[in-house]
Amino acid sequence: MGTMNPSASSARLPYSQRSRDIAPFRVMQLSARAAELERAGADVIHMEVGEPDFTTAAPIVQAGQAALAKGQTRYTGSRGLPALREALSRFYQQRYGLDIGPERIMITPGGSGALLLASALLVDPGRHWLMADPAYPCNRQFLRVMEGSARLVPAGPESQYQLTPAQVAAHWDSDTVGALVASPANPTGTVLSREALAALSDAVTARGGHLVVDEIYHGLTYGMDAPSVLEVDPDAFVLNSFSKYFGMTGWRLGWLVAPADAIPALERLAQNLYIAPSTIAQHAALACFAPETIAILEARRAAFQARRDWLLPALRGLGFEIPVEPQGAFYLYADISRFSQDAQAFCAHFLETEHVAFTPGIDFGDHRNGQHVRFAYANSLERLQEAVTRIARGLETFRH
Repeated sequence: MGTMNPSASSARLPYSQRSRDIAPFRVMQLSARAAELERAGADVIHMEVGEPDFTTAAPIVQAGQAALAKGQTRYTGSRGLPALREALSRFYQQRYGLDIGPERIMITPGGSGALLLASALLVDPGRHWLMADPAYPCNRQFLRVMEGSARLVPAGPESQYQLTPAQVAAHWDSDTVGALVASPANPTGTVLSREALAALSDAVTARGGHLVVDEIYHGLTYGMDAPSVLEVDPDAFVLNSFSKYFGMTGWRLGWLVAPADAIPALERLAQNLYIAPSTIAQHAALACFAPETIAILEARRAAFQARRDWLLPALRGLGFEIPVEPQGAFYLYADISRFSQDAQAFCAHFLETEHVAFTPGIDFGDHRNGQHVRFAYANSLERLQEAVTRIARGLETFRH
């Protein structure tokens, strides 16, 4: 019987370079520390993770339970359940007045699955997308997995933290394949107007590139409706999800809208990467578009707006600089430079001393990341009010 060579493991080849290049998603590390504190008895107020605090609406849960009871547990096709793609097609007609045929819609394992497909389709090794800095961190990590990259373009309040056509022109080069923007955006909550989307589309398509738009927070806008890029560019790629407006985070279900000529390649990728999306989640999602479900979701949207409308002036009153009022999502992106130049230490202070968790800017890019934090208002108004009381107290001890 052979014996283990003690030095064998150290002599093995290292793990892949891509795995070493992928940066940690620090908000998840923060959440893990918050969970440790809670297990030790602390009352932690969570403002770090972008997850609605509402549980999945009852009609959606009931539809999932009914599907289980009927034994609907086998694979669907890689493009997703035909009935769900047809429901989404009707949804685009009703909400946006758009004729998006079900054959252009791919159901995916979460919005991340949609990004996985788009990255695999559009990025060759050594090529890159342009993205605003700050932006959702996993987007650039997906590109790295595909041996491409993101070229982060610094964006500030003067452009609502969004990529502009002028920046597209200035940063485009022979290795650029397109641009990825988000509306409403994470971490800033800002929304691109129809005119801004059209101008970005013109700037990208004039250079032969692809425009990809993250519309995952559509539905969660306040005092306005976010236009879809498909209203101005039918050939754009749209990432979306059932996680945010529809409140199905743990069900892991999203979708991708793509030009018709891209669908065969996307289907081949889906077949090989994940076979098919969750069958139970897809049957549950069929209930998302029922009037009784939409009524629940709209009431929740109103609750999010009430939270934003209270929290924004409260944080400004404490000295946080939030120059742009977010129009969507459930985030406030705050400048803390009057308090600190080290957002990670700032966040650690409030988690450890006041048991309030929020996210340092380093998760979202490089541009002034030590001077920004993100607050998520996916918590009850009462908990947000308690959080502000604790933050006010914590600012006194932080200053000293």
